[in-house]
Amino acid sequence: MAEFVKDVMTPGVVAVRPDASVVEAARLMRGQDIGDVVVADGQRVVGVLTDRDITVRAVAEGRDPYGVSVGSVCTPDPLTLAPDDTVASAVALMREHAVRRIPVVEGGLPVGMVTLGDLAEAREPGSALADISRAEPDGTR
Repeated sequence: MAEFVKDVMTPGVVAVRPDASVVEAARLMRGQDIGDVVVADGQRVVGVLTDRDITVRAVAEGRDPYGVSVGSVCTPDPLTLAPDDTVASAVALMREHAVRRIPVVEGGLPVGMVTLGDLAEAREPGSALADISRAEPDGTR
């Protein structure tokens, strides 16, 4: 079983600027087939934006997604992990803070993302969550 975050994380990150529009971020997520982006000011992580943030904090509030900035609806100052942190510490952090995704930062720079699905696959490869996380989207919806 994997012991460190670097062994389970998804390497690389997709990032947007805080002043990008919610529409820009949503299109980027769709194009990359991902549910989150790191919000970065230069190379410094300042937030995380998820598809749920867009839904709950922008669309459901009736805000104009073309005029709403990512910085105004993202989760600011997100929790982060380092590549050499243990998988157990990642699980504990997710559990304690009820989050499903945590950016992985090394030397102040984002280097990856660890998700609930990554951890499920590492800890219980045959679990339903791991199977769903590995599955390719069928593109029919």
